[in-house]
Amino acid sequence: MLDQVQIGKFIAACRKEKHLTQAQLAEKLGVSDRAVSKWETGRSMPDASIMPELCREIDITLNDLFSGRRITMTMENYKEAAEATMLKLKENEERAARKLLDLEVVIGMISAVCFITLIGIVSGIELPLWAAILIGGIGTVQFLAAVHVCLKIETNAGYYECAECGHRYVPKYSKVLWAPHFGRTRHMVCPECGKKSWQKKVITAPKD
Repeated sequence: MLDQVQIGKFIAACRKEKHLTQAQLAEKLGVSDRAVSKWETGRSMPDASIMPELCREIDITLNDLFSGRRITMTMENYKEAAEATMLKLKENEERAARKLLDLEVVIGMISAVCFITLIGIVSGIELPLWAAILIGGIGTVQFLAAVHVCLKIETNAGYYECAECGHRYVPKYSKVLWAPHFGRTRHMVCPECGKKSWQKKVITAPKD
């Protein structure tokens, strides 16, 4: 488990050693100073894609970053530390994927309630035709927008696992959109074995 508060304090200390403000570091990394502030207060972690660049800017290693302190490496323990770092990266990725999938459920439920409510208003109250069309249109647009957002989340959070060969991968959005499904299990062609099967959504990343 990552100690985000300790890591945040470490990032702040290293930044100050380099005589950089939060705004200056943010500019170098192409992020907002608010994002840097969140890292340093332990409210969030840098995205995995930006971690190597962050480490270069404040002159630390990935192992230092995940430990929340500078550590001395020897040839004997380098492999062990590298494996531990990769494990922490995967754990962080899986935790973020779970949060996104939970968010998908919340968005879907809120959208469905809003849609049903608006359709109920149109059906249950005598309204001018233009008002009924407007309200029905608003309900349909927000529902379709929510479906799009939910599918994007489902596509990118976690992986789909082929029932035939066990390959785990992130499919294209269009494949997820048009695939027959029940829940988060979809009938798709595996890019590894080329076979079509019912593929379950999983969180754990494929093994290297």
